[in-house]
Amino acid sequence: MPEDDTERAAFIAATAQEGDPTSSLDSLLSPKGPAFTPLSPSRDSVAESDFGDVPLEDDARFSTVPLSARSSVAPTPDDLPDARRTTISQAPPKALSPLRHIAHKKSASSATIGSATSSLPFLMARLAIPKAHDENDIDALRSNTDGQQKLHEEFVRLHKERREEAEQAAQGAIDWDFWGAVISDYQKFAAENPEKLAKAIEKGIPDTLRGMMWQLMAASKDTELETTYLNLLKESSPHEKAITRDLGRTFPHHEFFTDGQGIGQENLFNVLKAYSLYDTQVGYCQGLPFVVAVLLLNMPDEEAFSLLVRLMYSYDLRGHFLPEMPKLQLRLFQFERLIEEMLPVLHVHFLRQGIKSSMFCSQWFLTLFSYRFPLDIVFRIYDNCLASGIEGIFAFSIVLLQKSEDVLLTLKFDDILTHLKLRVFERYKIPSPDGTDGEDDRHAKYRVDEFVQDAISLKITPFMLDAYAHEYEDLVRARDAHAIEIDTLRNSNRSLSAQVKKLDSSLAQLNAEHVEVLNQLVMARLRNEEMEEELVRYKLLYAEAMHQNEDAMSSNRLSASTTTSRRGSGNS
Repeated sequence: MPEDDTERAAFIAATAQEGDPTSSLDSLLSPKGPAFTPLSPSRDSVAESDFGDVPLEDDARFSTVPLSARSSVAPTPDDLPDARRTTISQAPPKALSPLRHIAHKKSASSATIGSATSSLPFLMARLAIPKAHDENDIDALRSNTDGQQKLHEEFVRLHKERREEAEQAAQGAIDWDFWGAVISDYQKFAAENPEKLAKAIEKGIPDTLRGMMWQLMAASKDTELETTYLNLLKESSPHEKAITRDLGRTFPHHEFFTDGQGIGQENLFNVLKAYSLYDTQVGYCQGLPFVVAVLLLNMPDEEAFSLLVRLMYSYDLRGHFLPEMPKLQLRLFQFERLIEEMLPVLHVHFLRQGIKSSMFCSQWFLTLFSYRFPLDIVFRIYDNCLASGIEGIFAFSIVLLQKSEDVLLTLKFDDILTHLKLRVFERYKIPSPDGTDGEDDRHAKYRVDEFVQDAISLKITPFMLDAYAHEYEDLVRARDAHAIEIDTLRNSNRSLSAQVKKLDSSLAQLNAEHVEVLNQLVMARLRNEEMEEELVRYKLLYAEAMHQNEDAMSSNRLSASTTTSRRGSGNS
């Protein structure tokens, strides 16, 4: 047996010298043997594994579960993650009680940290490497000293990792008593404990309860509406082609919607089709698939349809998708006024660069941030919007600009839009341990709690939004009055143009008549000249006739006088 202990100690020392961060926790354990003497008799309550595990009872965040299953062979790196995940499950049921005790703790106390530090000498004594059997083997002694230092460093690292894991487990634990009371009678609990419920929602609704809580907050559970949904599925919609075309663009990388024949896309199609028949005025509009997809990730399709109807009508989201998008225009105006009020320097920079909120924020508001935003953040945004109203989108939008203000002030038009569409969440991104922070990394982690707290801490009051709404209404009234005046002037101009055309036509007709009269006048003048010439000719003929008549009369008088004279001379 001493030879076995020597071989085991040499194997542990060799493992520690490799410095592999994923090495088994067995590397921290010293073999049981006669060389050990108890250094602290008062610590007889330490839970020991078969190999004398390190005692961690001073730190309340750690249970007395054995650090690993008994094994004389170090696990391979491929087996390590699974081994670490199943450490607790391999422990006896009795050893799990301390974990239940710490399930609701959020952070380590100073006493806990201090006790863990004060126990290091004892732990190091337990981790000491047994003496070499041969006292003259200097190399063996040197390797034992180096191995002890390695073990010390490895223990500190693993202790820190275990503490972080315990903190995360404590933070991720669900207070079933609290949420059970909320779900059992939401209206009563919300009326009696509004601040407590608001704080819980700010910290995030548990994933397993999120769908139920959304329906309770929106009061969307309606069996009649679900029956209507099932009946609408039997009908056909004129928007089916447009809906089918957009299905592949909705969360294309999410496993629930990836398969074209999967249940995700089928449910998405059904809900969108049913709503296009339910609300014919809205029908189907781009942006709706992302809103519906987020709902489907947390509840069945008939419940998602009911909640969508509630969002549209009770939360006034319907105005985002009407033909004129009146509510979207109002909220974009309110958002610009909030930027002017809360981020004046950035507002001036946007004006100089020609940036309007509709260029980037309309996409945020239409999809409720579900387009390009990480889903864990989208869920938290939905939590707060369903609890406090759709106006919660303003705080989340402003805080994104606020965190990126220093960067945005250095960018130009195109770079600003690119940053707001692709890199707006970089300030909340948690750097990956390996340092590969790709922009398209879909597995990136974000400081969601910090983001939500930053948004909630902004002082955006209903009075501010109402004041901006009144400004927008005045602006719309002035714009409508101006539009009415323009329409009146256009109508008058159109009427005057018609009159001008009519007068032009009359003038053309008069000109034609005038030309005809002129032609007639010319013809009359020609005829007059002809008649004058004929008159002159007749006058000449008349004069000649008169002259001939006078000559004839003169001849007659001469003839008569001659005849008379002859008669007189004959009588005499």
